[in-house]
Amino acid sequence: MAVQDRHHPQRPGRLAEAVRPEQVRPDARPGLDLPRSAPHAVGLRPGRRAAAERPAQQAPAPAAPAAPAASAAPAAVAAPADNSASSLQALAASIVPADQLASFDQIITHESGWDVTATNPSSGAYGLPQALPGNKMASAGSDWQTNPATQIKWALSYMNATYGSPNQAWAFWQTHNAY
Repeated sequence: MAVQDRHHPQRPGRLAEAVRPEQVRPDARPGLDLPRSAPHAVGLRPGRRAAAERPAQQAPAPAAPAAPAASAAPAAVAAPADNSASSLQALAASIVPADQLASFDQIITHESGWDVTATNPSSGAYGLPQALPGNKMASAGSDWQTNPATQIKWALSYMNATYGSPNQAWAFWQTHNAY
């Protein structure tokens, strides 16, 4: 049975498989509802058995000491010298994969003109990606209102989660003049 996709009602013709409420993981995010029977819903890849189903195995050898925590942290992205479009585009180039950068640039150019504090007067959408509400970007950092790197990271994450990639988000934008 197919039903209109409730997460993207603006996309006519896009259908989603109907999933009964009892099949959905309670921790699932909107748009990512997965049936409980799916292997990834329980953290297993297809063909893997749960620990209780596996034959008993010998305990693994002790692991080597862990590396210092500082080396595990992602490298910080240097803030641009100014908030000019060219500086922000260079910053984006250090965050967004090269094969996705042109599409990412097109979306941000159309949405905000590379203005970190761009605000839509009618909707209140904010920042480079025109997040609505703007405070959604706080999930990428508490400095979301002024830090272009935080906004770029959030926008990339949003495009990947919602459309699969900036290239797919740009394809959607071209058809709908919004993403």
